[in-house]
Amino acid sequence: MRKSVYVSIIVVSVILGLMVTMLIRTTGTPETGAHFGREQELTIEKRLLEKNNELLKALAAELQEDIDEAGRALNEAETARNSEYHRIKNQAGFTDLAGQGIMVTVDDHEAEDPAHGGNIITDTDLLKIVNDLRGADAEAIAINGQRILATSEIREVGRHINVNLVRLAPPYHIVAIGNSSALRNSLEIKYGICEDLRERGVEVGVVETEWVVVPAFSGNLRFEYAKQAQGGG
Repeated sequence: MRKSVYVSIIVVSVILGLMVTMLIRTTGTPETGAHFGREQELTIEKRLLEKNNELLKALAAELQEDIDEAGRALNEAETARNSEYHRIKNQAGFTDLAGQGIMVTVDDHEAEDPAHGGNIITDTDLLKIVNDLRGADAEAIAINGQRILATSEIREVGRHINVNLVRLAPPYHIVAIGNSSALRNSLEIKYGICEDLRERGVEVGVVETEWVVVPAFSGNLRFEYAKQAQGGG
């Protein structure tokens, strides 16, 4: 509440006190006549009440302005909080995202490579694709619907590759959001991952698109040992 509001309250209190004092003095002088005294009393009371009403109206207007200002500040804070909340969720991978990007298909057609336990496409290949896309500033990546986070694991287990602890198998469909030309060039570069896979008999398709959807992370993040630090220490 502003300082002027307190001043107004003090002024109103003083006027009310003066009004009471004057009424007491008026009613306490019988020599002026009962009729004249009552008329004078009512006139003074009316004027004081009118003045008091004006001050109260001004005070109410100031209070309403304070309420409106507080409401605007609250709305701005709420908007900023929601904006930051959604920004963090987007960056953390907990919302579906859509935009320009690429769609990549990697398929070995069930061919076998004894050197890799029967798998031609390995976890290293998928990691290389993910790293190359990140190097080209991909804003969101998913493999067969599994959102890739900073904590995501891509690990070969037998004839499958686990991503976020979910077993995946070829064909692998990789989607990424970002500058579509830059993303495609990062994979199609000479001696890059696409050339290497094709030389090993893997079918690789890379398509630029103006609209691709990367799904949100659907797993659970568990922290067994990590806790929020207190006091920044």
